[in-house]
Amino acid sequence: MSPLACRFCSQPLAESFVDLGVSPLANAYLSAAACEQPETFYPLHVLRCTHCHLVQLPAVESPETIFREYAYFSSMSESWLAHAEAFAAAVTARFGLDARHRVVEVASNDGYLLRCFARRSIPVLGIEPARNVAAAAEKIGVPTVVEFFGSELAERLLAERGPADLLVANNVLAHTPDLNDFVDGLTRLLAATGVLTLEFPHLVELVENNQFDTIYHEHFSYFSMLSVRAVLAAHGLEIFDVEQLPTHGGSLRIFAQHADSATRAVAPRVATLEARERDAGYHTAAPYRGFAGRVRAIRRHLLRFLIEQADAGRTVAGYGAPAKGNTLLNYCGVRRDLLAFTVDRSPHKQGRFLPGTRIPILAPEALRAQPPDHVLILPWNLRQEIRGQLADLDARGTRFLVAIPDLTELA
Repeated sequence: MSPLACRFCSQPLAESFVDLGVSPLANAYLSAAACEQPETFYPLHVLRCTHCHLVQLPAVESPETIFREYAYFSSMSESWLAHAEAFAAAVTARFGLDARHRVVEVASNDGYLLRCFARRSIPVLGIEPARNVAAAAEKIGVPTVVEFFGSELAERLLAERGPADLLVANNVLAHTPDLNDFVDGLTRLLAATGVLTLEFPHLVELVENNQFDTIYHEHFSYFSMLSVRAVLAAHGLEIFDVEQLPTHGGSLRIFAQHADSATRAVAPRVATLEARERDAGYHTAAPYRGFAGRVRAIRRHLLRFLIEQADAGRTVAGYGAPAKGNTLLNYCGVRRDLLAFTVDRSPHKQGRFLPGTRIPILAPEALRAQPPDHVLILPWNLRQEIRGQLADLDARGTRFLVAIPDLTELA
C-alpha cells in the first residue's frame, strides 16, 4: 500500500497528531428506523505533514456523501447571525462596496450572510452544494448555485456572471479534500483588484485549548497562519490582513488579494501573527507533543463524572446536537445510560438521533418537562448564548457544564 500523501504538497504523511479511533459521519443524524440498521464507522486519525506543516485528516468519504443533504443551518444561532451582520457592515464600509460590485460566497449555507449584503442593494450569489440548505437560501431571495466549488465551476461562473469583487469562503476551506483545486478556483473567480476573505478555526486554538471535538470527517484540514499562507501563496494569493476572532473557539479571518496586484499594503499584524506561531514552534513537531495525552485525559474525566452522576441517581442531559458533540460522545463512548437525551433548537434535528451514540434529539422544551440535575453543553463555543436561553433552569438549580478545554462547571 502506498503511503498517504499530503493534500497540499503531496509529500508522504507519517506523523500522527491524534488518533480518535473510529466514528460515524458527524452530521449523519439518524431516523428512528435507521437506528435499527447497521452504521458505518470510519477512522478518525489526524496526521501532520512534516514538509509543509499542514495538519489533516485523510478523506474516508466523498464530499457528495457528506454534504449533499446537510443538517447544519447557520440561521439557527442568534450569535452567528449577529456575527454575519457585523462582518457585512465592516467589509462594506472598508472596501466601499455598493450596487456596482458583486459579492460571491462559497458554501453560502442558508443565505444567512449574503442577505446582509442584499439588504444593502449589493448583488450577491451563493454557491452551496447541499440541496436542502440551498433551497432555504433561495426561499429568502438569495440566488444560489447548487454545486461543489472548484476550478471548473469558477471558470464557468466567470464566463457567465463575471468576477467577484468580494469573494467570501467562511468555514469551508477545511471542508475541501481537493485543497489545491478549490484554492485555484478562488484565484480564478476573484476580480483583478478583488478581496478574498476566509474564516476558519485556528489550529493554535485547537492545540492549546484541547479542542479535539472540532475534528470530524468533514473537516479535512486544520490551518495555522503559517500553513494557510503557504497554500494561498502557491496559487498566487497574498494575505494582506488577518483578524483573530472568538468564533468556533478561536478563528482567523484572512483577507487576501492577487499577489501581482499590489492593491493593498500588507498590515503589520500578518507578520506579527506568523512570528508568534514560529516562536511557538508550529513549523516543528514541538507544540503538537502532548496533545493526544490531554485528549485521553478529557475522556477519562468526562466518563468518571457521568458514571458518578448515574451511580448517585442524578440526571445529565445534553444541550445541542452539533457535529463537535458527536466527536466528543463517540470518542468517549458515551451512550444513553449516561446521557439520556440532548436538545436542539433546529427542527431539522429534532426527532432524530445522534450518529453512533443513538442518543435522541428533542426540542428544548424537554429540558423543562424533565429538568435534569446537569446540562452538558456540547456546542461549548455558544455556552453564554445557551445559558441565557436557559436562565429559568439555572434559577431552579440545574448546573451547566462543558467538557472542553477540560471538564468545567460554569459559574
